[in-house]
Amino acid sequence: MINPNLSRLQGPNLALRLVQPRDASYLYGLRVNPAYNLHLSQVRGTAEDQRHWIEAYKTREAEGCELYYIIERHDGQACGTVRLYDIKADSFTWGSWILDAGKPPKAALESAVLVYRIAFDLLGLRIAQFDVRRDNETTLAFHRRFGATQTHTSETDAFFTYPRTQYDADLERHMGVLRGVAAE
Repeated sequence: MINPNLSRLQGPNLALRLVQPRDASYLYGLRVNPAYNLHLSQVRGTAEDQRHWIEAYKTREAEGCELYYIIERHDGQACGTVRLYDIKADSFTWGSWILDAGKPPKAALESAVLVYRIAFDLLGLRIAQFDVRRDNETTLAFHRRFGATQTHTSETDAFFTYPRTQYDADLERHMGVLRGVAAE
């Protein structure tokens, strides 16, 4: 059974809640939309196939090896997705990160902070490992500004690490930015 603290996590402007089969149409719509899927693996099938995929994923969620979230504004409107996967004893990978046009200001920063809160504070992991397509300049720049370290590249991807120690050092600064946005 999944830790109830992992089911929904609130930030100043956003929340992450675990994906449900009822989210299939929204998730599928993001995955097939050319405005959002340029740097993601190609999806095939239908929204119904996506629902079946979510149902199968729930087993991996229950086993604690993968967590897939819908990013929501505080009014309950979905505005993106993010996934933690390949969860091991001290590390994890994250991706499937999409923010749609309805996202609030600083949604990238806040959703990243929430991902790291889940991984580092709730799961007790110590390092994030992830890759970004080399032509995804916006996301590459975001991770570099956030403090992630690029470790190497392949023909298509740049690989990064982000340790808990960096998160701990940067958290108050990130929260200050987010509290400032919430106060606007």
